[in-house]
Amino acid sequence: MNLIQHLQSRGVTFLAPETTHVAADVNPDRIAAGVTIHPGCRLSGAQLSVGPGCVLGAEASATVADCQLGARVHLAGGFFDRATFLDGFKAGSGAHVRPGCLFEEESSIAHTVGVKQTVFLPWVTAGSLINFCDCLMAGGTSRKDHSEIGSSYIHFNFTPHQDKATASLIGDVPRGALLNRPAIFLGGQGGLVGPCLIDFGTVIPAGQIWRGDVTEPGRLVAKPAFRSPINTAYDPRQYHGIGRVVRNNLLYLGNILALDLWYRVIRAPFMRRDPFQTACYDGARRRLAEILDERLSRLDELTKKVGQSLALGLPNPAEEEHRAFVAAWPALKDALTAQIAARDAAAVPEAVQAIVSSLPAKDYLREIQALPPEAAQTLTAWLAACPAACAALQN
Repeated sequence: MNLIQHLQSRGVTFLAPETTHVAADVNPDRIAAGVTIHPGCRLSGAQLSVGPGCVLGAEASATVADCQLGARVHLAGGFFDRATFLDGFKAGSGAHVRPGCLFEEESSIAHTVGVKQTVFLPWVTAGSLINFCDCLMAGGTSRKDHSEIGSSYIHFNFTPHQDKATASLIGDVPRGALLNRPAIFLGGQGGLVGPCLIDFGTVIPAGQIWRGDVTEPGRLVAKPAFRSPINTAYDPRQYHGIGRVVRNNLLYLGNILALDLWYRVIRAPFMRRDPFQTACYDGARRRLAEILDERLSRLDELTKKVGQSLALGLPNPAEEEHRAFVAAWPALKDALTAQIAARDAAAVPEAVQAIVSSLPAKDYLREIQALPPEAAQTLTAWLAACPAACAALQN
């Protein structure tokens, strides 16, 4: 009996088994009964886990490598590599999901969406024809009240200096994890130039390329692209002010640390109930660890490029800031590395532990949204210490 036949005997449905490839490193025990696999799919990886009710390749062939899928996940077609999808996630055909992605409950992407190092909290919805790498997005309270990325949207994550210290926070973890914040709307045919901070309740209209931060909640914002024509000498090797870039990167790192803490303390009792949920829990924490490594390496890259910019000897009003950053980076990197390494050992305050003990650990979305306001505020304050600690390192 080959691997596909073995899976069929365990209740996995292959609509055209002769067209499907299941690699030898796939553990059949990690594919749940009731999974449906359409023609042309390719499954691989010892870490692959597919939970009950999942459907793969309903619109086009799907390549799924070392991913973890919760229950009722639909991957309609495309490429999915080392990503984690929690219950109810849906992807349209033509998806290109690269490593470092974590999509929480009932989030979704429509057809032809490219993502990498991307995190969606529950219900966040992306339209079609989108490129949205190096972002974390939160906001909304249900499938009918969700943060939205309009079709043909781009997160611009590569600079003329050829660096990627550009990750953007759309919403945040300390407040967004409580699932009670206003949705964010990024209008279609637009873009966000990272690294940005966008507060909850923000509406950016369609067709807008947004540069900068939105730090007040509940704002409708738009700007002209440029107030006058630009035609000036430019050297992409030379950096200008980087204070905001460094601050936003530190806040992003702190938010990923906060989400990892949330998984370790709050999520674990909900997710370690069966092998498929446990695989998603382990996968989620693996994704967050990958993001932490990526963001630290991108800051390291930025430091080297700023040093190279200084070596040019060109007139630069930000020279003092640049020299201070390059000089401070080794100690800053060590401090960040220590915070990342110590995240599993962080003590849990008694007030937080009391809240955890009171949760029934049955329906995650419902139980989190049903928390009393005082408990929600306690958890938000606890999580907020992570980005605050990272941001404080810049001073």
